[in-house]
Amino acid sequence: MRPGLNRKLDYADYAAIADDGKRYEILEGGLHVTPAPSTAHQHASKRLQRQIEAYFEGRSLGEVFDAPIDVILSAHDVVQPDLVVARPEQVSQRGLEGAPLLVVEILSPATREHDRNRKAARYAALSVPHLWLVDPDVRRVECCRLEHGRYAVAAEGGAAASVRHPDWPGLTLELAPLWR
Repeated sequence: MRPGLNRKLDYADYAAIADDGKRYEILEGGLHVTPAPSTAHQHASKRLQRQIEAYFEGRSLGEVFDAPIDVILSAHDVVQPDLVVARPEQVSQRGLEGAPLLVVEILSPATREHDRNRKAARYAALSVPHLWLVDPDVRRVECCRLEHGRYAVAAEGGAAASVRHPDWPGLTLELAPLWR
């Protein structure tokens, strides 16, 4: 990536970024960088991953990946969701290609507004059917589905709730383990 260019960035620019331990994403051709996640973030991510792997991979509905993995949504949108469920045909040498079945963003103070607003809007615009927002600070999960170009909450819960997702029979998220 050459500094001083006044154009939208694409995957080639993204791939040229030196590995400096930071997390980079491109949204609508603009570069976004976030700090490393907290331990509470990582605990919630790891424990949720186990639950969704058991469901999606156990039923051969998709493969679960955790960050960092490049999800190439368009020529000018490359993201690294905390967790993602993709169909086998989406897996490539570059990462995951196209809108995955589900993306999960674990919110943190540094990313909360970005993930809830700008990133969610791009996911919706690029037809990602499901977005889950996990907030370790308030111990809450919102499972959103794309409806008429916007996300609507399909299931939610907090603290020690069991959250049943209406779109996937038998999928119940146990939230208590995410926060311990």
